[in-house]
Amino acid sequence: MVWTREKESKMKTQMLCVFVLSFFVVSSYAQLRQNFYQTTCPNVESIVRSAVNKKFQQTFVTIPATLRLFFHDCFVRGCDASVLLANTNAEKDHPDNLSLAGDGFDTVIKAKAALDSNPSCRNKVSCADILALATRDVVALAGGPSYKVELGRRDGRISTIASVQHRLPHPDFKLDQLNTMFAAHGLSQTDMIALSGAHTLGFSHCGRFSGRIYSKKGIDPTLNRQYALQLRQMCPLNVDPRIAINMDPTTPRTFDNAYFQNLQQGKGLFVSDQILFTDSRSKSTVNQFASSNSAFNQAFVNAITKLGRVGVLTGNNGEIRRVCTRTN
Repeated sequence: MVWTREKESKMKTQMLCVFVLSFFVVSSYAQLRQNFYQTTCPNVESIVRSAVNKKFQQTFVTIPATLRLFFHDCFVRGCDASVLLANTNAEKDHPDNLSLAGDGFDTVIKAKAALDSNPSCRNKVSCADILALATRDVVALAGGPSYKVELGRRDGRISTIASVQHRLPHPDFKLDQLNTMFAAHGLSQTDMIALSGAHTLGFSHCGRFSGRIYSKKGIDPTLNRQYALQLRQMCPLNVDPRIAINMDPTTPRTFDNAYFQNLQQGKGLFVSDQILFTDSRSKSTVNQFASSNSAFNQAFVNAITKLGRVGVLTGNNGEIRRVCTRTN
């Protein structure tokens, strides 16, 4: 290979671009801090927690809906609450987001209203931070770990259907696809597996996994056969598309490590779930989390904290929206 000044210059330029991008990403989330609202809205956490508790008393769906909303927001344009924006071309209208339960959106709206009823907090807290706090609170309500939340995000002004395309993991993803997508956000394989553990809560519509129980080749061989037959009973052919079943067949209302124990038994609902156990590169982590709930909780807190830093807007790069679901 012939080394030229042109190639050397090009390489230096590429390295500089990577450095500048890395510096921008790090400097953005470095501005986040746990006491961000200490002087402007010191009771922000207790106000949001109270609103989330009230919403939870109305419906359990509050928990999985809010947790999933946070993930879908952060993976598209970063954690900027752009998934909440409404227009004729918004993120929430993309096919991958149509299954987001309305109770997640309503949780943020209710918490925002509670904050705005406090004169010292009115229009001081971003919708992005409200969603991050509410996510921590729903995890705790389901018996999961409570953790410190970094705050200081600004709200995004842009929300488009196109921005969602190829940004969210699909139920049929294999390990390499999952790792590639998560790595693009600075998340490791361990982070990905820990965040997948959130599937211990919530539900899925039958169409998202029907190919595993009704393919021409029969039942997916990586799926526990008895479990597959139960799924067929709950999701018969031509089932109403609104029908949904629990993703965790054992403890669907508790945030615990049962998800990983289910994977050991071939009871991962999606291909992207079960592959975490069947692929030797991730199997040991699944076994670790299955045997230790505390190890899972610790990894989850680390992963969701890192997720909360993805693509954040700080300083003058965003805004504090007066209405979280406004038309942009």
